Amino acid sequence: MNRPTFGPGNELPSVFPDWSPYRDLDSATRAYLRDPEIALDALGGVLQGAQVMTFTLERFVNDVNGVWQEAVVCDGSRLILWHGEDVPPGDGPAGAMTSSLRVVPLSTVTEVGCRRRLIRMDAGAVRVDTIDVYLLLSSMDEAGPGGESASARHDALRFSKTLDDGGAGQIARLEEFARVVASVVGRPLL
Repeated sequence: MNRPTFGPGNELPSVFPDWSPYRDLDSATRAYLRDPEIALDALGGVLQGAQVMTFTLERFVNDVNGVWQEAVVCDGSRLILWHGEDVPPGDGPAGAMTSSLRVVPLSTVTEVGCRRRLIRMDAGAVRVDTIDVYLLLSSMDEAGPGGESASARHDALRFSKTLDDGGAGQIARLEEFARVVASVVGRPLL
């Protein structure tokens, strides 16, 4: 699905490059994110040379805020999440964006879930059409609807890819991300 890009004075169809062929974080980020230098600087400040075991990237455009982009990296003991988002018009100067960083210890991941939607082809082959991944955390969500503590629930990280939004390569890479994270969750950290 092509989504319109939102930019100062122009709207263009956006078809983002496919990051899935790139096995290293630097190349994939530079191919896919609009602001790779900002993302890599923030991630590098936390990684400080640690080995990247796996990662996933996301980017989309909406009609209100413009570009929303995310990089999630697992180094074997942590998940490092970088998120960049354009500031809505009127909430800051033209071209302003937020850049956020979150570090989640893998010891706080209590569950990894992966749901794939499969489509049977005419010849009997099965193809993955959609993948949804969630990582349930031991931390609690900040507040339920209306700030009521009675509806408190565990925090979760959610990621998804479809054939229309990312393609088969990114579906496979997100599934790989889920498998690698699942393989280290619950194991003693070195």
